[in-house]
Amino acid sequence: MKKIILGLSILMAVSHSQAATVNNKSTQKDQFSYSYGYAMGKTYADILKDIHPEAFLQGLQQGALGQKTSLTDEEMAKALAQYKQQSEAKQLIAFQQTAQENGKRGEAFLAENAKKSGIMTTKSGLQYQVLQAGQGKKPTATSKVFVNYEGRLLDGTVFDSSIARGQPVDFQVSQVISGWTEGLQLMQEGAKYRFFIPAKLAYGDIGAGDSIGPNSTLIFDVELLKIFP
Repeated sequence: MKKIILGLSILMAVSHSQAATVNNKSTQKDQFSYSYGYAMGKTYADILKDIHPEAFLQGLQQGALGQKTSLTDEEMAKALAQYKQQSEAKQLIAFQQTAQENGKRGEAFLAENAKKSGIMTTKSGLQYQVLQAGQGKKPTATSKVFVNYEGRLLDGTVFDSSIARGQPVDFQVSQVISGWTEGLQLMQEGAKYRFFIPAKLAYGDIGAGDSIGPNSTLIFDVELLKIFP
C-alpha cells in the first residue's frame, strides 16, 4: 500500500509541482481534496491489499490521461468480474467461519450459564435472571410496552442501549425478536430482567448490521416500565 500511495503522489506531481501539508488552515479546496482522498482510502483499504501497485498506476494514468488502454474493455470487465467473484467467495467463507465460531461459543456459554444460581431456562432455550421483581399485570403478545434496555455481546460489547441514550422505547411485544417476545411476557410492570438469548431466538445465522454477527448469543438487561392499556 505504501508503494501505491507513493506512486499516486508521483502521478499527482505531474500536474502539481509543490505539495503542502493539509491542516485546518488550508484552503477549502485542499481540505476537500484531503477529505475525499481519506474517504477513498478508507473505502478501498481492503481492495488496495490485493492490488499490484505498478499495474494499478499504469491503469490509473491511462484512464486519467485518456491514453490507449493496455487491455480491451472486454478483458477489463472480465478481470473485474473475476475479482468480484473471488472476493465474494472469500467473504462467504469468512462469514460461515464466524457463524460456526459464534454458534459454538454461544452454546458453551449457555450450557455453563444454566448451572448458575438464579438462572431460569425456558423450553425454547431462553435463559433469564430476575434482577428486580415487578408488581401487577404482565403483557401479552399484542400489548404495547414501554421499556428501557441494554444489549450486549458475550464479550461485553454494548451494541444498543436506550439507557445510554436516555430514551426508553415503546413497541408491541410481538414486533421484536422472539426472545424478547417470550421474555417480556414473563415480566410484571416495574420488573428488571436479564435475558440470555440464543441466536435462534435473536437474529439467527444472519446477524444484524455490523455489530451483531451470525449466530450470536445476546444478553439484554430489560426494565418493563409500563404496559399500555
